Amino acid sequence: MTFDDYQKIFRQTAIYPNKGNNYIYPVLGLAGETGEVADKIKKIIRDQGGVINSDNKEEIKKELGDILWYLAQLSTELNISFNDVALANLQKLYSRLKRDRLGGSGDNR
Repeated sequence: MTFDDYQKIFRQTAIYPNKGNNYIYPVLGLAGETGEVADKIKKIIRDQGGVINSDNKEEIKKELGDILWYLAQLSTELNISFNDVALANLQKLYSRLKRDRLGGSGDNR
């Protein structure tokens, strides 16, 4: 399955106000889901000394799937190919690797 396949297949599961003209809803969903991952990790650090067990991995995997879904919906709302998102990120990171610029800060390093 390609990222574009995922984007098209799971678009039918998108139910939210003004779908097709509402990039804000997936942005808010993305923020919420990433917050859920952060909260799970926080509790693993607090309650389990930072040791991630198989149950934790399964729960985090579910949240990562939700993040993927919201990324696909946002890409669709902005009329951006999800494949293009993945490829552009790969090219950006590979360019930084070749130029020894993985560290540091700033989008255009």
